Amino acid sequence: MKNHKIEIPLTGLSGLRQNWKADLTSGFLVFLIALPLCLGISMASGFPPVAGIFTAIIGGLVVSFFGGSNLTIKGPAAGLIVIAFGAVTELGQGDALLGYKLTLAVVVVSGILQVIFGLVKSGVLADFFPSAAVHGMLAAIGIIIASKQIFTLMGVKPEATETLELLAEIPKGFSEMNPEIAIIGVISLLILFLFPLFKNKYIKMIPAPLLVILVAIPIGRYFDLEHEHTYLFLDNHEYLIGPKFLVTLPDNLLAAITFPDFSQVFSGTSIKYIIMFALVGSLESLLSSKAIDVLDPYKRKSNMNRDLLGVGIGNTLVGFIGGIPMISEIVRSSANINNGGKTWWSNVFHGLFLLIFVAFFPNLIHQIPMTALAAMLIYTGYRLAAPKEFYNTYKIGKEQLAIFLVTIIFTLATDLLIGIGVGILTKIIMHLSNGLPLKYIFKPLFTVTVSEDEEYTVDVFHSAVFSNYIKLKKSLDALPRGKKISIDFSNANLVDHTVMENLHQYQHSYENDGGHFHIKGMSHLQKVSDHDLSSRKTKKIPVV
Repeated sequence: MKNHKIEIPLTGLSGLRQNWKADLTSGFLVFLIALPLCLGISMASGFPPVAGIFTAIIGGLVVSFFGGSNLTIKGPAAGLIVIAFGAVTELGQGDALLGYKLTLAVVVVSGILQVIFGLVKSGVLADFFPSAAVHGMLAAIGIIIASKQIFTLMGVKPEATETLELLAEIPKGFSEMNPEIAIIGVISLLILFLFPLFKNKYIKMIPAPLLVILVAIPIGRYFDLEHEHTYLFLDNHEYLIGPKFLVTLPDNLLAAITFPDFSQVFSGTSIKYIIMFALVGSLESLLSSKAIDVLDPYKRKSNMNRDLLGVGIGNTLVGFIGGIPMISEIVRSSANINNGGKTWWSNVFHGLFLLIFVAFFPNLIHQIPMTALAAMLIYTGYRLAAPKEFYNTYKIGKEQLAIFLVTIIFTLATDLLIGIGVGILTKIIMHLSNGLPLKYIFKPLFTVTVSEDEEYTVDVFHSAVFSNYIKLKKSLDALPRGKKISIDFSNANLVDHTVMENLHQYQHSYENDGGHFHIKGMSHLQKVSDHDLSSRKTKKIPVV
């Protein structure tokens, strides 16, 4: 039986000629998913709904040609809602339009900063942050998104603005909800939660967000949301509904372009949000690209630095025209793979379909109830902070769960930067208590030797932890591909979960390129849990 080598799709114009049918089809299906999500993310961020469309169009039609990834879809992401809304609120001080324009200036500068990140090859930062802290940050983002959107789903305006206060106000929101708006929202939410249970192949062909829209629009028309009026519910209370519960888009796309206001770009508040957009956005984008590389059926590797450069260019452009920041987005990118996308042309087509639809059918978008978009965001928030995320983290180790929870708590109580910072600090303190010498926190100690038959051995001494992994990875990357590499931990006292996870991914990538990668010398180390990728430490040191 012959072994058939997988033919890697061509790129550029040759790739377009070779794969245009597959990429066009996938791009269209991704567009159907992206349209409602772009609108919902923008509105939840305090931006006009069209801002998310601008971002996805630039992400598709411009960034595709600069980025270094094959299958990632660029566009607005739920993970940046918290930062964007915070920037608009703090900078605007009650004036939403001013806050929007001042935030656009922040987006421009953060985009330029991301371009610099790409030029100085900061793509390795994806390997620095501890896994539990990153997942904790994402879970906190999920909780924040859901706590804000539950009120939009119920058709009420909350009094609180902070997350913990919003969570406390939810019972009051239920008591004051607008029944017809809530009916549309709850039905939309049920569709999203029950959709994975459907087995019918024809139903499965319809993206869940599109199904929500197809159901929500007719119900909204039945309730006559287009015209402001009151109605009685159960004959005991009068409620007001109207166009304010529908998505609003300008008739002219060019008229919607909004330019940034740079008057406060060097204020302390602006600088804080520039750093948050640049760091958190870059981290999310890099992590998404890494995840999509694992899913890529052709096992291609993204050029993380070029991808960061492309996202930075995109964010600089969208900031100048009124768009919300973009990243390499994981949900739409996964859909691209599942729908048969072959190259980055699928991202181009997704942006092109969005441009055509918004330019020629804005009135159809106006029929979408905002409560349906809120349901999509609540579902996204739930997936980020689902109970299984807590359980899966616990299975890796109790110390991972501690870092995860600390990051969530401090993020909810303060902001994303402080939250992830406290999560990192917590992990460093744990490592120090487990015997990590101060001088090896950021600097690993290892040697690389090569045998006569070109087998490379990397001997690691003392500790391999998240904070010193970058230098170790750079040395691994410098070794030739397609060879035999052994990484030996016989002289190590501590190997943390983040390093185990990164090395597992590295092994997968290296062996896909035809090489052999072997991890050995861990028999003297004790796993902190039964998980294959749990932290390991010398048996004489007590487990945290």
